[in-house]
Amino acid sequence: MNRYSFFGPLPALAGLEDPAPAPTWERTVGGLGVGIAGGALFALAGAPLAWMLGALIAVTAISLGGARLAIPARLRTVMVAVLGVMLGAAFTPEIGAQIAAWGAAVLVMLGFLVTTMGLVVVFFRIGMGMDPATAYFSGAPGGITEMVLAGEAHGADGRVITLMHATRILVIVAVIPFYFRVLEGIDVPTLPPASASLLQTPVFDGLLLAACAVGGYWIARRLRVPAAALVGPMLLSAAVHIAGWTSASPPFELIAAAQVVVGTALGARFAGLTLGRVWPHLLVGAGSAVIMMGLAWVTAVLCASALDLDRAGLLLALVPGGLVEMGLIALSLDVDTAMVSTLHVLRIAAIMLIAPIVFTLISRHVLRRRPGTGRR
Repeated sequence: MNRYSFFGPLPALAGLEDPAPAPTWERTVGGLGVGIAGGALFALAGAPLAWMLGALIAVTAISLGGARLAIPARLRTVMVAVLGVMLGAAFTPEIGAQIAAWGAAVLVMLGFLVTTMGLVVVFFRIGMGMDPATAYFSGAPGGITEMVLAGEAHGADGRVITLMHATRILVIVAVIPFYFRVLEGIDVPTLPPASASLLQTPVFDGLLLAACAVGGYWIARRLRVPAAALVGPMLLSAAVHIAGWTSASPPFELIAAAQVVVGTALGARFAGLTLGRVWPHLLVGAGSAVIMMGLAWVTAVLCASALDLDRAGLLLALVPGGLVEMGLIALSLDVDTAMVSTLHVLRIAAIMLIAPIVFTLISRHVLRRRPGTGRR
């Protein structure tokens, strides 16, 4: 056994150089068909966030069974922008009175981030025998694409990083809604309760929200803001809602469609893989998700009362399951969605800006070179 591995090193991912298939209309239609079917089944069963979770679980299962489904990046970008506008609608004119309480929550989030990332990196490095760079960037809960690029620049295995992050998000998104329903007794509905129908949305409000989606994305892209398709529309939507220009939110038909696309796109990340080849990696990724959820729960229980914050809101703000997904759950629970969204934006920005610099500084001292390899 490798002396850096407690449980034994993960098997190599040889032969999986680029498992993700290129999106074609057949793969897109097939993916959306599976996603819609899964979402509909979950909705009929009354599952929480049914359209997203149903699509996510159905497409993941089909993908790991050998199907090569895909979602075009442009379609996902459009739907993520819709969800960004929806999250921005949670920023009301009265939000100013609440912002003062967020300062302490930000400090708690940063402390939680350092602690949980340290534990997960040790789990990957010492427990599973990953090389230092792969362990580090697999444990840094930022954007998947950004962590893969940063990791590969430091000699990490981008395929393992992709699997660890995709599995973390899948497990957290699948578990958290059921946690609230089963253990907390809090219902998480299929769609956010404040959503109106497309036919009920006034023309001016609809055009203003569309302008937030398009304009926010364009501005964020020009400024090179991380996660531009989500953060740009969310910030612009927040601005117009705080200004009182509208109180509308995207119609529930668009929100349901966006949930299907987001869930399908996440599940399609496993296309080209088979369960027999990657199940050890999926178990390890699930283990990291359990560590993060457990520490988030403990932190929320210990700190929510002291900060005078809703425990469910603080838990959603801490657990790194994805800004879109945690924001949707916050909206469904009618907790402080603005705080949840803000803390996740800060988490993603902090990880993407600071994590590569920190790795460069500490790699020679903390994450030592593994004997017999050229990796750090």
